[in-house]
Parts: sequence; structure tokens; C-alpha cells
Amino acid sequence: MTKIVFCLNKNLQLNIVNFRHIYIKIDIMLKNYFIDITKKAVNEAVKDNKLSNMTDVDITKLELVCDTPKNKEFGDFAINISSLARFAKMSPAQIAQIICEYIKEQNFSINIVAGFINFKLNDEFLDKIIKEILLKKENYLKSDLGHGEKVNIEYVSANPTGPFHIGHGRWAALGSALANIMKYCNYDVFQEFYINDAGNQIQKLAKSLEIRVRQLQGEKIEMEEGLYPGEYLIDCARRYLEDNKGLSYADFAKNDMLRQQKELLEKFGTHFDLFFSELSLYKDNEVENCMEALKKSGKIYEKDGAVWFKSSDFGDDQDRVLVKSDGKNTYLTADIAYHKNKLDRGFDRLINIWGADHHGYIPRMRAAIEALGYDSSKLEVILGQLVNLIQDGEQQRMGKRKKMVTLEDLIDEVGVDATRYWMLMRSSDTTIDFDIDLAKSQSDKNPVFYVQYAHARACSILRKAVEKRVDVDNKTEFEALFNQNEIDNFYSNVEIMDMFKNLSNEAYSATKTLILKLEEGKALLYNAAKYRAPYMICKYLSELATCFHHFYNYTRVLSDDKKDSLMKLSLVNSFRIVMKTMLELIGVNAVEKM
Repeated sequence: MTKIVFCLNKNLQLNIVNFRHIYIKIDIMLKNYFIDITKKAVNEAVKDNKLSNMTDVDITKLELVCDTPKNKEFGDFAINISSLARFAKMSPAQIAQIICEYIKEQNFSINIVAGFINFKLNDEFLDKIIKEILLKKENYLKSDLGHGEKVNIEYVSANPTGPFHIGHGRWAALGSALANIMKYCNYDVFQEFYINDAGNQIQKLAKSLEIRVRQLQGEKIEMEEGLYPGEYLIDCARRYLEDNKGLSYADFAKNDMLRQQKELLEKFGTHFDLFFSELSLYKDNEVENCMEALKKSGKIYEKDGAVWFKSSDFGDDQDRVLVKSDGKNTYLTADIAYHKNKLDRGFDRLINIWGADHHGYIPRMRAAIEALGYDSSKLEVILGQLVNLIQDGEQQRMGKRKKMVTLEDLIDEVGVDATRYWMLMRSSDTTIDFDIDLAKSQSDKNPVFYVQYAHARACSILRKAVEKRVDVDNKTEFEALFNQNEIDNFYSNVEIMDMFKNLSNEAYSATKTLILKLEEGKALLYNAAKYRAPYMICKYLSELATCFHHFYNYTRVLSDDKKDSLMKLSLVNSFRIVMKTMLELIGVNAVEKM
């Protein structure tokens, strides 16, 4: 196989036209830039009859992938062109040679090795990345992926019958982080919590509260089987006795549980635009109207005294009951009306975050949406796996634990930042092993500490640049290297920085690696939004932190050479900007001191 390596010459001078062109392409991500110029070269070669067998191939639709070569000596980016051989009827080596003739950029050198085209950036190109970050600041990573699409994200949606369990924490972290990411990528996001307050569970909650109230009043009465025996209702009963505001047991208990849930969600950095009551669907006749709409569609029928929905007509494995023989609606009935309500509110896309045990619910809900005359592809469902708590190296059985049975207990034990980060570290379809002891530790093995420490280290360097210096041995104080205005002016007006001057090989490599990792954040965030995958950000943050720690170990940022210090401070600040943006998107604090 043949490989083409593009090496940008270290001392190459860029003309202003090419440099502006590069700046535009950087803005749409470097990997896309190199794919574009490769496709352009292929297209020109086809027009010149050098790749005549590809005349009928749509070059724009060629699936070329830009990756990072395993061997850094080859280049900074690699494109495999071997897939073109089946169209061109030539060897990859021949195709590579022809493509090279049509790549006219002057900012890299070319070397053919195997079936890849590799690109190696020159120093000025890398400097430009830093300049763009300093210019755009927290907007550097933004994209227009969503094009303003109206999206409803519904998540957590716990019954208002008790405290959140650990699993609810995973959905809260995932939903709120996804909302932040999608907003950042120009989706019009609306966050919603569906309150299941119309079912039999509310009556059970009311009866449970009544028993707790009577117990506090001195009655010898036991909690009935099938009710809610949790001790949390004892405190609720005390509040009821203090001031029930004339509410029924059902209304008081529901309101009290919702209040506690909302307070914990706020504490956990999760903010909803609407808490939607299931009960309101009945009060506003939306369930009844939805049933009428299904009747008109001809997709419901009666059998054995019950009302059935013909969901099997839309790919479900069987039809589903909407109204039981006793005249009571199933959970599905109100859920269909709720989704109709969301679609009627004009959302282009509905994203639901459900537990993995709801897998079978997806086809019947899509069937209902289609039966009502809507596009079922508007519904996306993210299924999430469980969370296992690990302590002292052993998995803890949730039902038998004396501590941390609830989400609030876990947050109080390890903190909001650690809880959110650990909940987001894995793909939603993967079970999380939440190591409590590790999440509390201040060590490099704790992922959230490792990432936050990198940000804090960068902030420390930036502070030291403007603080007075002290010679501890001589007890002598010196003026600060810079005042903040000097640094800010440099950030705003910097031209080509020549950041790589006089660096050792190790420092050069570490600096370059860090800059490329910063630029990679654009594509990473784009994909995290596109594939609804916040965990990708956690993985990226860990890699970015590693790059920064490596840079710090090999590079002296502050020295008596003020210009050199300013250039390195620019990179440190660029790192801080990207790291802070990413952390805030997943709802984790970008701490400045640790």
C-alpha cells in the first residue's frame, strides 16, 4: 500500500491569500479541510483524464476519512486513499502519485508511504489555531449543526412518590448535558419533565402519608402492604401536621415530593423549562381527544371488553391495550396523548431518555405517532443502562445499603461535580461502575480530579504571570512579569507568534500535540451533539488534560524573555478557554484553584 505524507516546512513563508484560505478552512475543522483538498485534487485529475476510470464517480460523495497517523513522523493527519483503487483500476501507489500532482497548497511537503495521504502542519498554521481560539473565546467550538431545529428533550420524569434513586442521577446528568451541547450547536432546545401524577401510585402515596400522620398522632397503626414504607414520608407527615394548607393527603404529598425533587435537580445543575403534569392531559380532555383521533384513523378496536390499538400494523410485535375491561386507561394511553401534545406544540424533534427496560415501549410509541398522522422519525429514544455503586472494591447492593440509597445521599458524599462527571463518562448504553472511593479521591486516577486539576494548573500559570514574584531564599520581591492589560492586548493583536522558537524536541512535540488536541475539540463537540453522546466530551477532556500536563512538564512558560512568555501564555489561555467551555457544557465546574 502507498502512503502520501504532507509535511509543512518549518521555515516556509505563507502568503496572505493562502493564509486567509487556511483560516476559513480551520473554522470548519482541519480534518474536513484536508478531505476537501484531497477530493479537489481527485476531481481535477479526473478532468485531466489522469483517473479516467473515475469519470462517472461522484467525487463529492467519496467516503474519505481523516485520522491521526500512529507514527507521528509520517504527519499530523492521514487520509486512506486505497478505497479509490476499485474505481480507478490502479494501485494505491499510482493513485497517490497522481493526486500529489494536483495538490497545490504550499504549506506542507509530500511523502508517499502506503495507502494513506498524511498532512503535517507547519508552525504558522498551528499559531493560527491559537489566534482563532483567542479571538472567538468561548465561541471557538461552536457549529451550526442544529440550524435552529426545535427539540424537546424529556428526561428523568420520575414518579412524584419519593426521592430520586441513583439511576435518576444518570438521566439528569445525561439530559442536561445533552441539552447544553445541542444548544451550543444551534439547536433550539426545550427541556421537559413529565410528572406521572394521574395513576394509582398517587393514591398509594396519599394512603401512605395518612398512615404516617396517624402514627405521629399516636395511633398504633402499621404500614399496609403495597404502600410506600420509606422513612422519608415521616418528615413529610410532620410538615403536613405543621401546615397542610387545606390540601388533601394526595395533593400535599405530591407537592411535597415534587418540591424536594425540584430542589435536588437545581442543586445538581439540572434546569427544566416545564414540569408537565400527566393529570393535565385528563383535565384538558387531551386524552379523550387523542382517543377520538385514533378512532378516526381506524387503528383502534374493541375485544374482550377492552379497547386495543393496532400497533402491529406499524411494526410492533402485537397490538396494545389502551382501555382495560374495567374502563381504566393504561399508561400507554396518556403517553400517546402526551407525545401528541408535544408534536402539536411544534417541536421538530422529540428526544426521550428512558431506562433500558423501556426498550419494548419504543415501537408502540412510534406506531401511535404514525397512526395519528405524524412523522414517527421525529421521535428519538436514548436508552440507558444501570449504575452500579462500588465501595471498598465491592459492588454494593442498593436495596441493603444503609447509606447512599438515594441520589441526594450520593451527591452529599462525593459532590455534584464528581457525580455528574462519573455519570457521563460512559455511553448511555453501557452500565456504569461508580467507584465512590475513587470519585472522592484527589488523585490522578480520579478522572474528574485529573481534568479539573489541569484547568486549575492553567489558571495558576496565568495568575502568576501578573503577580509579584518572590525570591524565597533572599526574601526579595520583584515586579510581576506583566500587567493584565499587556497580556490582553497581546491576545487581541497578536500576529504570527513563532511559538516554537528555541524549543527542545520534547517541548516542540508536546506543544504541537496540545494545539492539535485543542483544534480536535471542534469535531468532537460536533459529533457529541450529532450522536447525542456527552460521554465523548469526558473522554476528550481526559485526553486534553494529559496533553496539557505533558506540555507543562516539558515547557517553561514564564521566563525573562517576555515575548516568548506571552506566546506560551497564549497557548495556556487557549487551553483554559477550551477546557472551561467543555466542562461547563457537561455541568462540571471549571475550578481555578485546587
